[in-house]
Amino acid sequence: MWKILVINGPNLNLLGTREPEIYGNMTLDDINARIEARANEADISVDFQQSNYEGDIIGALQSAGSNGYAFIILNAAAFTHYSIAIRDAIAAIDVPVIEVHLSNIHQREEFRHTSVIAPVALGQICGFGADSYMAALEVIIGRLNGSGVEEEE
Repeated sequence: MWKILVINGPNLNLLGTREPEIYGNMTLDDINARIEARANEADISVDFQQSNYEGDIIGALQSAGSNGYAFIILNAAAFTHYSIAIRDAIAAIDVPVIEVHLSNIHQREEFRHTSVIAPVALGQICGFGADSYMAALEVIIGRLNGSGVEEEE
């Protein structure tokens, strides 16, 4: 069975109450439940991690390959815009990372327009709320089912 890891960064534990006009009313648990339901349909195992600490995210990225993950969905939140350490961790691993954001970072404050992660990620999906995660999952399902990627035992 394929395994994917979903990593959520700082303040995403407050979804549902944090600026709902920007981030919506769904909680992180609601989003994770949607991801898990679709992943189960596709016979994919999914694990979730949320941390407000940069080092925890870097550790999860660095250990993803040895833990058997085929892909990572990452919402690095504010770390997206300045964490060279997270960017370097992504560049150093062999597990593809899809960057996601609930809001369209390119339509927000100027400082949010730049992602230091995007150049080393497989791709970036933003602006679709919880559906950003679902779109990333569909990309992964397509890659695993049709790209010639071989499943590891």
